[in-house]
Amino acid sequence: MSDVLVVMTNAPDMDVARKIAADLLERKLAACINIVSGCESHYVWKGKLERATEVQVQIKTTVSRYTEIETSIRALHPYDVPEIIALPVSRGSHDYLAWVAEETWKI
Repeated sequence: MSDVLVVMTNAPDMDVARKIAADLLERKLAACINIVSGCESHYVWKGKLERATEVQVQIKTTVSRYTEIETSIRALHPYDVPEIIALPVSRGSHDYLAWVAEETWKI
C-alpha cells in the first residue's frame, strides 16, 4: 500500500486553480498538480439543480500532507463548500510514487 493520495477539487476558473496549484507546490505540499479545464459539473445546491463549467484540479501528495492541503484549499477557494476529496493510490510506478514522497517530505 502506498502513502500517496490524489486530492481532487474543482475551481470556478483557471485563476483560482492556478493560485491553489502555486501555493501547494511552493510549500512542497504536492509533487504534481494537473489542471483540467472544461469540466461540466451537475449538482444540487440548496435544493436547486445547478450546472457549472469548472476547472478540475488533481493534486498528487502524501497522506501526511492532506490536512495542510485541505486548509490551503479552503483558504484560497471562493466556494462556501468546495469539493475536496482524497483517493488513496493503491498501486503505481515505484519510481513515481517514490518521487511524490520525496517532493512532499516535511523539512
